[in-house]
Amino acid sequence: MLFYLSQFILEQCEGTIWADWLSPLRLFRYITVRSAGAAVTALVLSWWLGPKVIAWLKYNFSQNYVDRAEAQGDLRRPAASKVGTPTMGGLLIILTLNFSTLVWAQWNTLVQLTLLSVVVLTGLGFYDDYQKVVRANPSGVTTIVKLAVQTLLALVVGLYLWLVPATSKLVSEVTFPFFKYPILVGVPALGILITVGAIVGSSNAVNLTDGLDGLAIGCTTIVAFAFVAMTYLAGNFRTATYLQIPYVPGAGELTVFCAAMIGAGMGFLWYNCHPAQVFMGDTGSLPLGGALGIVAVLIHQPFVLFIAGGVFVMEAVSVLVQVGYFKYTKARYGVGRRVFLMSPLHHHFEKKNWHESQVVTRFYILCVLFVLIALSTLKIR
Repeated sequence: MLFYLSQFILEQCEGTIWADWLSPLRLFRYITVRSAGAAVTALVLSWWLGPKVIAWLKYNFSQNYVDRAEAQGDLRRPAASKVGTPTMGGLLIILTLNFSTLVWAQWNTLVQLTLLSVVVLTGLGFYDDYQKVVRANPSGVTTIVKLAVQTLLALVVGLYLWLVPATSKLVSEVTFPFFKYPILVGVPALGILITVGAIVGSSNAVNLTDGLDGLAIGCTTIVAFAFVAMTYLAGNFRTATYLQIPYVPGAGELTVFCAAMIGAGMGFLWYNCHPAQVFMGDTGSLPLGGALGIVAVLIHQPFVLFIAGGVFVMEAVSVLVQVGYFKYTKARYGVGRRVFLMSPLHHHFEKKNWHESQVVTRFYILCVLFVLIALSTLKIR
């Protein structure tokens, strides 16, 4: 919005006495300036709206239940001490993220596709949280329904990218970290499958990570820093050519989106750090994870997300291993056995007497290491 407004003003004043006075408006042409503006806007908005949104959520949507212990490995059972903390705080994140992006970014197809996907996943997450909190249904939306909506969204994204000539290579060619050139060309079916895997997998992985104060939003923000760099480089022809990474026209505007995600994430972390005043719930975790997956697909780097989001991968794999092994041993021996003391993985370390803040801080450190490895793929090819 500000970009278009600034350019309109400059065009109208060109050749007049006001042209020199209004020349600073040219700064809005730079992605770096607009990215910084988006981050600061999202952060300040989060600080300002946070207390108001938390008060509203606490009145309407406090977490007044304890999830049932899952039969396959005690999945995600929150501590009783967290009962009463308002949930659905993801509304604050998505509101500031989308608003800041709309204000500071150029509205190209990639940005619009990302924002639309975020809105869809926010709606899915909100309905899931609504079922849990208001309807007092600990199961929320069934896994089948949740996966169906996520998969349908990912398929729409993948098919759209393939059918539009300007973006078809994002799906028809498969790139892999540490390789200069696509490892497979002319495989749209595989590309769409990878797109679905990246979006659905990332969305659910972040959702599984959301179990301790500040853990999911902190790790998401750290990963977003990596994508600020990668989107900027992918959208710049010179840097993309120099680094021999896929050049994606318009991807630079996703830098503004990722910067807004950082600002919104840091603003939410202000209230979500231990002891949390608010939880993001599925309302925040599903769209944030999905956004990371979509951005990775749009810059033609879906497998880099697998590296940068290593903490999310660990969390998701721990659940799959726990559930799978429990079912296998129950079918074979009649009694289910567990690999971890509790899953997802952060709860395992809690059971080993790590303090919640220790788990979160150490996972932050791991997340930073994974991000550094992911960024190294830009040069090591």
